[in-house]
Amino acid sequence: MRSSLRQARRNETGQRRRRWVRRLLLLFLVMALIWFIGLVAFVTRIPRNLDTDLAATDAAVVLTGGSERLEAGLDLLANGHAKKLLVSGVNRDVDIETLLGSLDPADLPKLSPETIACCIALGYSAEDTRGNALETADWMRQQKFKSIRLITAAYHMPRSMLEFHRAMPGVQVLPYPVFPHQVKQERWWRWPGTTDLLVREYNKYLVALLRGLVLPGDAGLAPNRP
Repeated sequence: MRSSLRQARRNETGQRRRRWVRRLLLLFLVMALIWFIGLVAFVTRIPRNLDTDLAATDAAVVLTGGSERLEAGLDLLANGHAKKLLVSGVNRDVDIETLLGSLDPADLPKLSPETIACCIALGYSAEDTRGNALETADWMRQQKFKSIRLITAAYHMPRSMLEFHRAMPGVQVLPYPVFPHQVKQERWWRWPGTTDLLVREYNKYLVALLRGLVLPGDAGLAPNRP
């Protein structure tokens, strides 16, 4: 009799474990499905074309990470689409001459020494996208600017726009994506390198989104720097 009771308890315990395993597995599958749907939605939000109808803005900001970004920012400045250009996240050992010297002279627009001196600023404090947004917000306040065009890689644009809107409420932020040739947005799932890049960027976007939900008061505070 006792052995039968023990066996019944063991069977009941085993059934409970199997039920919990099935529930956890189902929860994991549901979360994985939600994550995947979010990834697809995220990729569809990545810009695929550049808007050529450019309204002038007070400023443009380049987030460091590729020569195409800097060239795009210089073009906007040279063509009068922005009054000033900020390059955010520059290495502390780099000055404006070094930065411009890193570009192919054939790709450089014609800018006078006076324009370079008065209208191009380098930001050295940012170490990540949120830092770019805070650094830019501080600079925009100092300049008393109210509109800016954001220049970064297309795949980086959703997270950048999220951080910039948080850091600069009330400022008009317009996207100006560049398209690195190594990032294959068309049929991205066929390119392992692009897939890995987009998955990592999507996960970073989720972290930024959750941080804003958990710490909403932290989102728009930029330190005042001299």
